[in-house]
Amino acid sequence: MKKIGVLTGGGDAPGLNAVIRAVVKTAISMYNCEVFGIKNGYDGFLEEGGIVPLGMEEVRGILPRGGTILGSANRGNPYARKVIRDGQEVTVDVSDEIVKGIKKLQMDALIVLGGDGTLRIAHELSQKGVPIIGVPKTIDNDIGGTEATFGFDTALNIATEALDRLHTTAESHHRAMVLELMGRDAGFIALQAGVSGGADVILIPEIPFKFASIMSKIHERAEKGRKFSILAVSEGAKPQGGEQVFSRRGDEIYVPRLGGIGQVVGEYIEKQGFESRVTVLGHIQRGGTPTSFDRSLATRYGAAAVRLAAKDGFDRMVALQCGKITDISLEEATAISKRVKLDDDAVITARNIGISFGDE
Repeated sequence: MKKIGVLTGGGDAPGLNAVIRAVVKTAISMYNCEVFGIKNGYDGFLEEGGIVPLGMEEVRGILPRGGTILGSANRGNPYARKVIRDGQEVTVDVSDEIVKGIKKLQMDALIVLGGDGTLRIAHELSQKGVPIIGVPKTIDNDIGGTEATFGFDTALNIATEALDRLHTTAESHHRAMVLELMGRDAGFIALQAGVSGGADVILIPEIPFKFASIMSKIHERAEKGRKFSILAVSEGAKPQGGEQVFSRRGDEIYVPRLGGIGQVVGEYIEKQGFESRVTVLGHIQRGGTPTSFDRSLATRYGAAAVRLAAKDGFDRMVALQCGKITDISLEEATAISKRVKLDDDAVITARNIGISFGDE
């Protein structure tokens, strides 16, 4: 193994730089292997100056930094890329150009850091002969086959702190405070932050809710003299018989953007005579310094990815199972997105301690 590449695709997540650092240090120290960074996801193979050498100096000091030194592109799908041709914007498949670029560079392996979308593309490129290894990245924690994705723990800590801060103003002003959290179609952030942050109501995509049930919980608390309530609401939550709320619909390039359900819930509570305020935490969950857990997990993933490349373990993804780093096929990892199970211990525990999911 003489030369490997590394790229970061999709949305940013705390820990990306930790993976890059581990890849570079492991490849150089253990295998005397050159490492090249691909800028802006797969787009780097098509852009001038999109490929840069990475040595020990380039990764010095990046362990605690959020974001990615390589840049990313959550619209960088080589199978559906928007370009201007003859003055018209058209969508084209440039995957073959990507493959040619990789082969021209004579890379022995390409390590891809990404979520389900980026890793599905990685699997498809593997079918075209690209020696790819995936590393699971997303704050949503929704990639199959792994207990944890790096970035999730940091987002969870930020969400929990936000709930802690909302408690004081909720109690002071006797309000229902609604916190809308990220997670797409998976409720892991809202569920675990809600339990950790003392939420009274948790709304997640996996458990459609009833507005009447939410109000029942708020009334119950008010009757006991607790004149405030905290609601942790996942952006993908939806009412029974209703639809998810989107701030932007998708197309062949742009994925649909969830957002707005927190406002819907807050307005309903207001109409029932309870003062409410809505906070949308948004991209704050994705930025800043990664937690110790995310730094450690990201570093373990990066080193394991290089070791896997040295064994020609391509079209696979490193994963955390039973606390140990292992690897699974990219096909398996991307086949079914991970979701909160209704019999999950965290769900049962939340119900045991009196948290409402708005479904009863």
